[in-house]
Amino acid sequence: MTNKNERYNNLLDWYEGLLTDKQKEIAYMYFREDFSLSEIAEHTKSSRSAVHDSVQRVESLLDKYEDNLQCYQHFILRQTIYQKLNALKIDEVDNLVERLNEIE
Repeated sequence: MTNKNERYNNLLDWYEGLLTDKQKEIAYMYFREDFSLSEIAEHTKSSRSAVHDSVQRVESLLDKYEDNLQCYQHFILRQTIYQKLNALKIDEVDNLVERLNEIE
């Protein structure tokens, strides 16, 4: 199981295009750069409370997108299957898995 920050970083990889520019900016600073709420508030010239609300909103949106679209969950499942296929040590299967990973 991944920690909360890692989970949201992964969800951002999949869904950041669905966020507004402001939401992306705050999410990037909070999850990817590990800025504090106060640091983000100073950078965005807003209140710490407003930043906190924005972070909660982004988390909620990312969770909703994942619940509905399941892109990240399906990616993890595919990676697990690829690992099991690679464990078979069959050259043709390994080549196919490599091609699938390139498509990902």
